[in-house]
Amino acid sequence: MTRRKKTRSLADKVTIRTGKRKDYRRWRHDHPDEVAPSRRFVDKKTQQRKLQAERKRQRQSAPPLPLHSSGVDGDASNKEGSD
Repeated sequence: MTRRKKTRSLADKVTIRTGKRKDYRRWRHDHPDEVAPSRRFVDKKTQQRKLQAERKRQRQSAPPLPLHSSGVDGDASNKEGSD
């Protein structure tokens, strides 16, 4: 006869559980239409999205940096010097 493996958690073995986080998570998963985020959370996320959009607009409206202004000529001189 084989021995059963010991489990560290008895959470899944208990049949009657009330007010526990796991039960609440299961209920939320089963009833998605009854669960809505809090107003505070919605306002916070809306504000974060506005800030992110503003930062993106600032990045896109900034003048481009002259990093590669030399273009193809600089690449050709580098290749000749490496030979």
